[in-house]
Amino acid sequence: MNQNWLELEDKVVIVTGGASGIGKHVVDTLTKVGAHAVVVDMNVKTGEEMDGAYCVQCDVTSSDSVKAMVDAVIEKYGHIDALVNNAGINLPRLLVDVAGEKPQYELNDESFGKMFAVNVKGVFLCAQACARQMLKQGKGVILNMSSESGKEGSQGQSAYSATKGAVDSFTRSWAKELGKYNIRVLACAPGIMEATGLRTPAYNEALAYTRGCKPEDLSTDYSKVIPMGRDGKLDEVGDLVAYLVSDRASYIAGTTVNISGGKSRG
Repeated sequence: MNQNWLELEDKVVIVTGGASGIGKHVVDTLTKVGAHAVVVDMNVKTGEEMDGAYCVQCDVTSSDSVKAMVDAVIEKYGHIDALVNNAGINLPRLLVDVAGEKPQYELNDESFGKMFAVNVKGVFLCAQACARQMLKQGKGVILNMSSESGKEGSQGQSAYSATKGAVDSFTRSWAKELGKYNIRVLACAPGIMEATGLRTPAYNEALAYTRGCKPEDLSTDYSKVIPMGRDGKLDEVGDLVAYLVSDRASYIAGTTVNISGGKSRG
């Protein structure tokens, strides 16, 4: 298919958490189809480029930092066509460490607060700041990155799942608020994906403990849990995001599009 079919040439698309993982693949996809992807991340310097994409350093949990990020994008490009609210954090934690062997993997104020600060407050701050600009323009798209776990729940990831449930609710409500102003709000929810490079040994140890197994025993036999029999590819998420922020998806709003190989129920 002709990559120009999406008509994203010269569109300005902010991608939070765009320096790594799913966000990096989204940025790469957008760049390939001619968009001006903006990498917004804590781990970049404002003004530098990453594989052809402009970078802006930002802490999405800080309203001042988010405002400065939007101002920097406007100064550079003059407008914002879309925001991909992708920045997120996942800390596997049990509600109660029943075995009592590793209390560090029990949900507490610190881990709960970190996840909600980035995954919920960050989504709100970035959406609000970009929506203010989109209202001035009379158009725009806000795409929130959710997760299959936000609908299904996930053992050992209750707080993370709750943050993604909040993202889905934000999406439905904001679509109702902003639709009349020609601003689409929607979300996509990846299921089990190929390795992003962000899963550290410490993360795997925590996840394994919350699942009652050893890190080396974490299941990779996707034929048992995914109807399509494989994990998702990061580029497949990038392709979906590119489509959803394009005008080809102009009547899609207020919904969360699953990309889970048929695993998710809704």
